[in-house]
Amino acid sequence: MDPDQSEWEKLPLVKVVGVSAAGKSTLVAGLRAKGYNARPASQEHSHSPEMWRKIRPPVVLIYLEIDLDTQQERRPDVSWSPDWLATEEKRLAHARQHASLVLDTRGMAAADVLGLVLAWLDKHPLDHADSPLPPVPKTGSAVAGGLL
Repeated sequence: MDPDQSEWEKLPLVKVVGVSAAGKSTLVAGLRAKGYNARPASQEHSHSPEMWRKIRPPVVLIYLEIDLDTQQERRPDVSWSPDWLATEEKRLAHARQHASLVLDTRGMAAADVLGLVLAWLDKHPLDHADSPLPPVPKTGSAVAGGLL
């Protein structure tokens, strides 16, 4: 049975930020499956540098980064450019500076990224549910092969 929404919303919030195709939605789904109150923040689309903390401030902020080649590999349906990646990174600079954990996900499978984050969370204990939390909507498109 799913935890009662009013109960899991009281759990500490984990936000995941990063450039497009870095794996925010995939990591959030994995963390929620483990009982963490995680949500993606589409900060890369915002001109407000502090959006990540102005709207429901997190207890933990995880920043995912990738390079242009990985971005193009994970989202071949979008025409990425070095200039657009730089724009997203600039919009995320404040979040990256304040992140609890920064993780480069290029070349990593989703399970490996989740494993690293769970290992980090084990060293920085955070209250979480004993059962999975309901999913949240994805911020990007699904990619074949289970990559972030």
